[in-house]
Amino acid sequence: MTVIPESPTNTQGSVDAYVATSIDLLRTISEVLDVRTVFPRLSEIANRILPHDALAMGLVDRGGQLVIEAATADLRDLQPHALGTLFREDVIIGDLTAEELPMGRGTNPTPRLVARGYRSVLATAMRTGTGGQVLGVGFWSKHPYAYRREHLPLARRIVDHIAVGVSHEQLATAARDDADGRARTSELDARMRMLSHELGGPQSRIVGESPAWQEVLRKATQVAATETTVLLTGESGTGKEVTARFIHRASARRAGPFVAINCAAVPEQLFEAELFGYERGAFTSASQAKPGQVELASGGVLFLDEITEMSVSAQAKFLRVLQEREFQRLGGTRLLKANIRVIAATNRDLRKDVERGEFREDLFYRLGVFDIQIPPLRERPPDILPLSETFLQEIGTSFGRPPAGLTREARHVLLQYEWPGNVRELRNVLERAAILCEGALIDTNHLTLQSGARSLRNDTTDLSVVERTTIAKVLHECRGNKTRAAGRLGLSRTQLHLRIRKHRLEEAAGA
Repeated sequence: MTVIPESPTNTQGSVDAYVATSIDLLRTISEVLDVRTVFPRLSEIANRILPHDALAMGLVDRGGQLVIEAATADLRDLQPHALGTLFREDVIIGDLTAEELPMGRGTNPTPRLVARGYRSVLATAMRTGTGGQVLGVGFWSKHPYAYRREHLPLARRIVDHIAVGVSHEQLATAARDDADGRARTSELDARMRMLSHELGGPQSRIVGESPAWQEVLRKATQVAATETTVLLTGESGTGKEVTARFIHRASARRAGPFVAINCAAVPEQLFEAELFGYERGAFTSASQAKPGQVELASGGVLFLDEITEMSVSAQAKFLRVLQEREFQRLGGTRLLKANIRVIAATNRDLRKDVERGEFREDLFYRLGVFDIQIPPLRERPPDILPLSETFLQEIGTSFGRPPAGLTREARHVLLQYEWPGNVRELRNVLERAAILCEGALIDTNHLTLQSGARSLRNDTTDLSVVERTTIAKVLHECRGNKTRAAGRLGLSRTQLHLRIRKHRLEEAAGA
């Protein structure tokens, strides 16, 4: 690169001229949010102390991408090529007919600049302090050797003033984006509260003030407005179906049916017939055609609970429903349209099931487009008492008497209990207690809680206690199904029976 020798010059003008120019630059910049709208005026003012025929600027991010650019009239069509590579360092070229611009990539615009009469350039750059961004400004002259090294300090001062305007613009943009974000969040929260109030009937149980539960409702409100497939995960009894119904009733499909099918409750050999329906004669006992749950859910939502219990064969067929939105009844030849939205739920780790080959990976990704993790009740203690009040009102109505109250001691016990069965267990415990108290206040002696599942906060190291707690929890999650429980525990049925008797868990096992 050619370095022009220094020589005496009066180009910089007097201090007074510089001060006046600075004031004019700052005044012009302060009147707008977008520097680009007054860029020709900035060029006109800067021309008083550093003459040029054209001015160009660009803001480049850490990755070299142009964020903001501006140029006076006949340089605009050369952006960003004429400037982008000059922003990282000071550049002075005395004669463009003898030396080209130092382009790192792209077509070099030097011939076009020369054709337009430009002969020399001075470019300088500075970091703005915003994410590693660099602001560069180029002064272009139609005279050869118009710039020398002593012009650089003056050019940098002009760039300082322009940087003020750029920073002003970025701050205003950030503030506007922040305000828009807060407005969207506020609007979403308002819609969530409205839906919670409207849909919070006795059967909905949209109850809870804990941050964890509010986050669940916030996500449910966001996805309700779409047709996206939703995957709800969490321990048994946490409220996955309640959340699914909330999404349905808050969506455009609210007028359509909500069809729920528990994949674990339907025998494997009958599951496909239940899901897709069948034609007459499809199998021995099929004396007449019957629509499946997919057809019954048309125009609404199909909720698949315990999706991991779906057979591999059914998984393959249901994947087609999600991909092609069509299916066939068993024994049928006609393709039927599946006008449904799918919400699936599981209390297991689907990723681990995929790794073990127990669940199709492609179906996992189809179902998990938008996943919502429902936290266990033990992680949302602020919700225990509000849920208790709601359940007691519901139970009182079903009994035909005023809702039972809770003593201070009973409230304390409810708050300290770990609730391995989550919200479902709380409902069952309160219903039993409401019967036992016979219209009086519910006290601690009316609360029937699993001693083997009490507070894990004690961090016990007693292996016998840990074993009993684990077996009780798994039996509860498997609803007493010893074969499933044994499989999850890595035991044979005989070994599980021995441990059930050892820890006196016959009631939990349904024996």
